[in-house]
Amino acid sequence: MIDYYETKSQPITRIMVFQAYKKVRANKGCPGIDEMSWEELDNDLIPELTKLWNRMTSGSYFPKAVKEAEIGKKDGGKRKLGIPTILDRIAQQVVKTYLERITEPLFHDSSYGYRPGRNCHQAVEKALRNTFGHDWAIDLDIKSFFDKIDHELLMKAVSHYCKDKWVLMYIERWLNAGTFQVDGNYVDRITGTPQGGVISPLLANIFLHVVFDKWMEKNHPEKPFVRYADDIVVHCRTEKQSLYVLSQIQQRLTECKLSAHPQKTRIVNLKGITLNNYPRSLDFLGFTLHPWWCKTGKGYRVMITTFISAQSISKALEKFNKLKIHKWRKPIELLAEELNPIIRGIKNYYCKFSTGHTRYLWQQLNERLLKWVQWEKGFYKKAAISWLRKKYREGPRLFPHWELVYP
Repeated sequence: MIDYYETKSQPITRIMVFQAYKKVRANKGCPGIDEMSWEELDNDLIPELTKLWNRMTSGSYFPKAVKEAEIGKKDGGKRKLGIPTILDRIAQQVVKTYLERITEPLFHDSSYGYRPGRNCHQAVEKALRNTFGHDWAIDLDIKSFFDKIDHELLMKAVSHYCKDKWVLMYIERWLNAGTFQVDGNYVDRITGTPQGGVISPLLANIFLHVVFDKWMEKNHPEKPFVRYADDIVVHCRTEKQSLYVLSQIQQRLTECKLSAHPQKTRIVNLKGITLNNYPRSLDFLGFTLHPWWCKTGKGYRVMITTFISAQSISKALEKFNKLKIHKWRKPIELLAEELNPIIRGIKNYYCKFSTGHTRYLWQQLNERLLKWVQWEKGFYKKAAISWLRKKYREGPRLFPHWELVYP
């Protein structure tokens, strides 16, 4: 009989490993350097998980090197991910679940990234609330944060909150696991925690909790801020105050072996009065916060409002362009079936607070649907518009965005 709650030299039960498997399996993900797929693991599940449990409980578990992969960034650069093997991700989930129970109640209320029950919309909403009475903001970007975290300082931060030796032992092994680069060369990792690892976001939160959140709470308690992982916005009342706080933050980052990105970190003048030239809008998590004339009970006033950012519009249109919708030869119902998950994803995220600011995006999508009608039906533009509007009248919810902008 299998005892799922049995422990050995390390306090890890079988049930902890099996629960970790379920969580990691739900996220899917690609194989690591051992090329083991989910299908292979599922075919030999009990023996593999039992072997992993035995190694973790005896202290003989050592992770394999991570596989490097590159994905595009918004600014056109490349972000490097480190992908552990599937079994290593399961082992990381075991430790993450255990460590999260200890650290989650301690995290700052203004921290939103990679935390249970918290999301991007809450962070944007908090940033918007913080602008009331704060006309200035610091848009802080930490340069290569995940790659530059100092291992010694990180372990010091983790050990401050968790004294369990087995947790610290495995975290240190994951930090020291090497990387097989895209070109096939192996390199040792001296700093950083790889993006792509299950436990990396939690370790990053613990590190920034000590480096930034608690430091701000102690040294600048009157300055509200919002942090989503390493995306940080600090709100200030005056230009002088924002300049001073930024210099203090830069000094703090240097002490912790990090640095603010010289081009991306900036002071934003949302509603302040100054003779100097500062940016007037703030991009945060795909949204833009900037001043807008709004009608209130006391007449028109300048208020800070959220809009979809220009980068987000470009990214969404680039996705539609890559699909080459006009070349699809299929009925419009099947076209909708394939496009609707993408449209719903964009609509659910960017139309959370309001819808009018996404009008241009949906108009551009309608233009692409119109082009599809012209190619598919062989119509000129006027006839294509009539045909598409007829479809709208027959089924106004055929495409989710038609509820906001009809063709």
